[in-house]
Amino acid sequence: MKLYQVDAFTKEFFRGNPAGVCILPGNVMPHDRLLQNIAMEMNLSETAFFVKENGEYTLRWFTPEAEIDFCGHATLATAHILWETGREGTEKELLFNTKTGRLSAKKVGDRIELNFPAIEVREVPSDEAINRALGIIPLFTGTDGKRHLIEISGYDELARITPDFNALRSCGKTLFMVTCGSEKPEYDFYSRFFAPMVGINEDPVTGSAHSYLAPYWSKKLNKRVMRSYQASRRGGEMECEMTGDNRVLLRGNAVTVFEIEMKAGTP
Repeated sequence: MKLYQVDAFTKEFFRGNPAGVCILPGNVMPHDRLLQNIAMEMNLSETAFFVKENGEYTLRWFTPEAEIDFCGHATLATAHILWETGREGTEKELLFNTKTGRLSAKKVGDRIELNFPAIEVREVPSDEAINRALGIIPLFTGTDGKRHLIEISGYDELARITPDFNALRSCGKTLFMVTCGSEKPEYDFYSRFFAPMVGINEDPVTGSAHSYLAPYWSKKLNKRVMRSYQASRRGGEMECEMTGDNRVLLRGNAVTVFEIEMKAGTP
């Protein structure tokens, strides 16, 4: 069993978002307990596991604490490893069957392009408990029931956020995307992502969040193609493009940090 660590949404080592990628033997997904134990051992925000069947991949993602339904950077890392190790040709579009539906990845120049759903949020009243936990004054609060998208005034306020993660955990089983527009020409918007309820206090660069952020900023800025920067300590960037069929294309880079061979047996 091969395990890789990949820094996603970056061209540089030790930036972007590190993801585990586990190449499983055969075409049968092992028991969930083994997958969770491996993710716990890797201790990254997400570890991806996949098996191939009929030319497509079943793909699952685990944090150190739980399986999740949707992860962008570990999907990008998986595609990167499949091409880098020669398991797939770079001319081939990769198809992934996941809990959030069918996703795909293909090579576009030196970048990987992910094809994800576009997810809209509905505006809701500002939640004072969330605002206090994040220490923010929101301009907009929206949700789809699973994640909150919160716009604030600018980058300085975004950079200053130091959440009370215990308080955030008490706000329900939801994840938090905090975002603001950019005054710099190289980016259209910034964001940060907090998910303490699934064991990730702050995620360094979150591809799945841009399924929400891209449609929101596309309407607000009246732009189809946008550049974004996730302003975590590690930092990472991507290009977002809205399509005409309610999809978002995310383009980014990845670098392999190391590979290991797992010796431990199945529990």
